Amino acid sequence: MNQERELGWEDEIEKDGGDFILLPEGDYDFTVAKFERARFQGSAKMPACNQAKLELTVHSPEHGDVTVFHNLFLHTKTEGLLSNFFAGIGQKKKGEKLRMNWGTVIGSKGRLHLEVNKFKGNDGNEKTNNQVKKFYPYEEVFGGQQAPQQNAYQQPAAQYQQPIQQQPMQQPTYQPQPQQQQQQYQQPFPTNNQQQGGGFTPGQF
Repeated sequence: MNQERELGWEDEIEKDGGDFILLPEGDYDFTVAKFERARFQGSAKMPACNQAKLELTVHSPEHGDVTVFHNLFLHTKTEGLLSNFFAGIGQKKKGEKLRMNWGTVIGSKGRLHLEVNKFKGNDGNEKTNNQVKKFYPYEEVFGGQQAPQQNAYQQPAAQYQQPIQQQPMQQPTYQPQPQQQQQQYQQPFPTNNQQQGGGFTPGQF
């Protein structure tokens, strides 16, 4: 797999751009492929604020996987849209507070509704693209709550810690054994006591 890098002015290029696919309006499953922290400089409708740039892989049975870009503004004016997104990936329930955890966003799955958006480009021509109209609550579509992606890597660590804690509990049961072994090696010298030592032989090991 080729790694992305900056191109020089005289570098060779070969790869052609992919064909743009416009999905029809409807409901689709999606996976969060990328997430980038950015800063919105502000506009007439929205003050300057932090911005989350999301790259969603939308799964279409007819057209395959299509990339759709979606921006979220971290401002109280758009708090409802933030809640809708985190509910869509199963991290927020309606009416409950949530501390946004962007570290668990990548890899999350859900279901959304796409619409066809028409706009004018910089060249003045009318263009179209797909935009996310809304995210469906994860628990209503799939049932249950989606586990954050990072937690899946913490479970093995807890499993390996349990045997380590149990070992000190078992050590006292083996402490008397070295004393019994010393008695067994000392008993062969007095011939009359060899039969008494037989009661302590291999049954204890």
